[in-house]
Amino acid sequence: MKNEDDPKDKRLKPGDAQKLTMAEVAKYVGVSAMTVSRAFRQDASVSEETRKRIMEAVDALGYVLDLSAGSLSSRRSGFIAALVPSINNSNFSDTARGMTDALQNTGLQLLLGYTDYSAEKEEELIEAMLRRRPEGIILTGGSHTARARRMLVKAGIPVVETWELPEDPINQVVGFSNSEAMSLLVRTLAGQGYRKFGYIGGTTARDTRGSQRRSGFQKTVEELGLGPGRMISFGVPPITMEQGGQAIVSLLERWPDTEVVLCVSDLSAFGAIMECTRRGMKVPRDIAVAGFGDYEISSICHPRITTINVDCYGIGRQAAARLLDTLHTGEATGDEITLTGYKVVLRESTDRNGAPTA
Repeated sequence: MKNEDDPKDKRLKPGDAQKLTMAEVAKYVGVSAMTVSRAFRQDASVSEETRKRIMEAVDALGYVLDLSAGSLSSRRSGFIAALVPSINNSNFSDTARGMTDALQNTGLQLLLGYTDYSAEKEEELIEAMLRRRPEGIILTGGSHTARARRMLVKAGIPVVETWELPEDPINQVVGFSNSEAMSLLVRTLAGQGYRKFGYIGGTTARDTRGSQRRSGFQKTVEELGLGPGRMISFGVPPITMEQGGQAIVSLLERWPDTEVVLCVSDLSAFGAIMECTRRGMKVPRDIAVAGFGDYEISSICHPRITTINVDCYGIGRQAAARLLDTLHTGEATGDEITLTGYKVVLRESTDRNGAPTA
């Protein structure tokens, strides 16, 4: 049975949700709209007890103060909000570039926020963005705090979640299965004769996409009768190049006969290869290494890194396009979930048949 008070049971359809007003919050608490307004302004005329009741109601209802109400008579802000985990990650930079290109000549601008892989920081940014009433919002991933989800559902604007496939989407999704993509990489390398697989990932689950890749790795090596996989968790996501180097040392100390190591990203894979080189190990002759994401560095380093290409730019462009379609028509068009492609890119770091070695 659905619980109508649970935001998870209220899948947002653009145009369905009514923007919650200050008057409705006031009615819920049993005070005037002016009192609610004064509570937001920290006015001394509002008692601490009343302010507490108002803020509890704001949290329960998912209300966000509309800072644009007094200045935008047209009720249009002219911008799209987008949140990404990292601003120094070229994959997410490519995704943002795809969004920007899709918004060209539309009169809409992109306002970018940086979550640092933190659900709590994402919640703060969502509230800050919604206070300025964006035309729509694009998120990275589908894991949010309960309060963030309530705010998004109540906002009454198009929401697009990207880079993964949430079990319970808020509105629209543009992404792929990180688990299945990593599974494809394992199966491809197993088809080349590799049997002893290692994996390098982060120490926490705050990078949900990294956790999904780890899950896909573990499940696949076991399905192929090659498991359990030899997994090392090293560093708080996102894992750096340096941590990738440190992690492969730990992995090989524990399982020295490992044949191939799959990394949560190309950056950690690059760090692993550099550490192997410093220690006099040949890649891929002594140990093969693969990454994820097809970063630019993976195609120019030596040896070049086998990886998964996930079309980062296309994810951003398609997400913005779906959002624009919704704004133009007033409702979602086509499927709510847009699957984006991924593919294995085989390079020298796993090729033991004549490829150059580091």
